[in-house]
Amino acid sequence: MKELAIIAENISKQYRLGEVGTGTLTHDLNRFWHKVRGKENPYLKIGEANDRTSVGDSDYVWSLRDINFEIQQGDAVGIIGRNGAGKSTLLKLLSKVTKPTTGSFKVNGRIASLLEVGTGFNPEMTGRENIYLNGAILGMRRAEITRKFDEIVAFSGVERYIDTPVKRYSSGMYVRLAFAVAAHLESEILIVDEVLAVGDAEFQKKCLGKMGDVSKGEGRTVLFVSHNLAAVKTLCNSGIYLKNGKLNFQGKIDQTIETYLNDTNGQIGTPIHLRTDKVGNRKIQINDIIFKDKNNKVISEIFSGDYLKIEFHFEKDANVNLDEMIVACNFADNYENRIVGWVSDEMSHEFGKIQDSIFSLSIPELNLRPQNYNFNYQVSYKSTAPKDFCDVLQNALSLTVLESNFFNPEKKIRLGHSSLIKANF
Repeated sequence: MKELAIIAENISKQYRLGEVGTGTLTHDLNRFWHKVRGKENPYLKIGEANDRTSVGDSDYVWSLRDINFEIQQGDAVGIIGRNGAGKSTLLKLLSKVTKPTTGSFKVNGRIASLLEVGTGFNPEMTGRENIYLNGAILGMRRAEITRKFDEIVAFSGVERYIDTPVKRYSSGMYVRLAFAVAAHLESEILIVDEVLAVGDAEFQKKCLGKMGDVSKGEGRTVLFVSHNLAAVKTLCNSGIYLKNGKLNFQGKIDQTIETYLNDTNGQIGTPIHLRTDKVGNRKIQINDIIFKDKNNKVISEIFSGDYLKIEFHFEKDANVNLDEMIVACNFADNYENRIVGWVSDEMSHEFGKIQDSIFSLSIPELNLRPQNYNFNYQVSYKSTAPKDFCDVLQNALSLTVLESNFFNPEKKIRLGHSSLIKANF
């Protein structure tokens, strides 16, 4: 039987909104007074779950609450969940970047973490110097780093700039070198957050291959956070699904992903204005979305390559200037991979002339292969920064694309999740 690599016991992490550190002097003194009397921290009894879809009353939020799990040595574990579910917080606690409010971890082996681009790098030092610095931070001896040095540099692909200060590196070069160090040094546990999204497609594939080697070939434990469910399914053999700061499911990776998708897709069919999984400040709010064909008929199915109109029905606050509204939307496959999308501030629009609280996106040819697709949208005001989100909804509704003779009158196109482009051989 495999030995355990990580045991998490009653892990919770509480934050005070708007505060840096523990809060006010009054709170610190109150905590100290309870501690010397042998009583529990009084602020552990208050606070709300980390649910971004509701407006709370408390200044305290539980980013994680009562998390318990065990991970065996050699497992590749995918940690999935919506933004804000607590995934990155969990990895930071494991990496000892911050301490849990309650609970503890038992870890068997050294941990190498890649949480953010350039974590542990000194921008004034060269790539060469940072490899040794990063290795030392991870608990490696200099001889051990030297033995792996050439392999690290070759994998990172930054040989030409290895003696250049890393402050001159692009974010992609940063993450290449940081991942190469973390993956090649001989730690028993490798923790990787979503940072691989910074690299190009070729490097992401290379990283996934290396993580697979680390887990399956070298028997090391890998914890991997990603929104790319296809990559998680390929790499990992088990999974953890976090929801609103709580452990919703742990098990085999297929079951974990299925639970997550059933949960997140479960509200498709509920009227959009009644959906409880929306995110945003509601300055602008979508109440309904309707798919229509070229004859203005309401549809839920469309032939590949046909005209599609997506009609948005909305309401807004009185002081909102619609010229500053930004709408992003996309079609995604069942694994939440975006297949095709549009953003209004990259296109021409006349939002400022809207009179009837309806705007629409017209697509002359919906060039998608036959399959079911989920439609997602994000409405923002003045900027696309999270603080300016008005109404964001994943899996707002679904559309079935039917097979057609897209390329050739005598040939039907195959099923598959991808977009099509008119072309000839």
